[in-house]
Amino acid sequence: MPRNAAAPQPAPDADGLRRRVRDLLDAHDPATTPREEFLRARFDAGLAWVHFPEGLGGLGAPRSLQRVVDTELETAGAPDNDPRRIGIGLGMAAPTILRYGTEEQKERFLRPLWTGEEVWCQLFSEPGAGSDLAALATRAVREDGTGDWVVDGQKVWTSSAHIARWAILIARTDPDQPKHRGITYFLCDMTDPGVEVRPLRQITGEAEFNEVFLTGVRIPDSHRLGEIGDGWKVAQTTLNNERVAIGGGGIPREGGMIGKAAATWRERPELRTHDLHQRLLGLWVEAEAGRLAAIRLGQQLATGQPGPEGVAMKLGFARLAQEISGLEVELLADEGLTYQDWTMVRPQHVDFTGRDAGYRYLRAKGNSIEGGTSEVLLNIVAERVLGLPGEPRTDKDVPWKELAR
Repeated sequence: MPRNAAAPQPAPDADGLRRRVRDLLDAHDPATTPREEFLRARFDAGLAWVHFPEGLGGLGAPRSLQRVVDTELETAGAPDNDPRRIGIGLGMAAPTILRYGTEEQKERFLRPLWTGEEVWCQLFSEPGAGSDLAALATRAVREDGTGDWVVDGQKVWTSSAHIARWAILIARTDPDQPKHRGITYFLCDMTDPGVEVRPLRQITGEAEFNEVFLTGVRIPDSHRLGEIGDGWKVAQTTLNNERVAIGGGGIPREGGMIGKAAATWRERPELRTHDLHQRLLGLWVEAEAGRLAAIRLGQQLATGQPGPEGVAMKLGFARLAQEISGLEVELLADEGLTYQDWTMVRPQHVDFTGRDAGYRYLRAKGNSIEGGTSEVLLNIVAERVLGLPGEPRTDKDVPWKELAR
């Protein structure tokens, strides 16, 4: 250590974090401080995500202590950052930027991402590259002279693209390489010329998802994340965190789907049958086991990056959501066939529990597709967790440009 360098300060414990929260509240009364100003001050105090480094919204403390901060601020009536609206930024973009971004990128993007001033979306899937994401065809060509990248292609199933300022984007930069090795990861400004967002109307009637067309979109090389050609490796960090964000969220007992089904059972005794009771009990036990597993996963995340455990959580979440929503529709009988709000809206976030049973049943169909299809995730569990032989892949070492599409 240089002679004049300050010694690193130890990460605060729970009591230290409570003192920091009190200092924040004394300096920025939530009752009188504008929301964005309070959130910026919270970030600058290291109380946004305590496990992040100092200066980037954190204090280098254990991830498990975040709950201490959140509880203290919630009790004081402090505003949150509306995490459902900015879930892609929090759960996918931020950990990827933290791991692979330059210092300039971290300082530029993490603060407005966390405060919600800049919403993020994910430009990964394409019409011909969904389950086989590495087959993507969107091209990024580097321009002589400026060093900028010019991107052309189409992305699909993009949540929040209609409200996003920024996107995490993977594009093919070397078609002569095999499909996994010729990809580069970028940060794309959704307000730039050449970015067109079109709604995709879903079975729910909403357009929560979008398709995005990229025509001659210029991205400066300073918005490249990771090395050229390392996009697939960088994307794995995003995908692993995405699966945790979808399937590994901590909720209270009887939270989420199972809570709505259990409440209907208790409040409507005239609807009960023995068969439905047995099924509800079984799903309740599975939901509780999943909740406890999510807590365990959170403890594991405190020691490192998410691995294939998040894949298993996401698989279980998708299956349970579909089975529970189906049971709720059956329990409600004729009422379960009604859907009160089949309207064309472009929501800012998904609300499973605040809607009727018909909405939950229809929306849950997407749970086994988003974040990686269940079939692909089963392959990941089989190969990376159980060590089973991989499926035959004839295209593994073939240049992308020679693949049939």
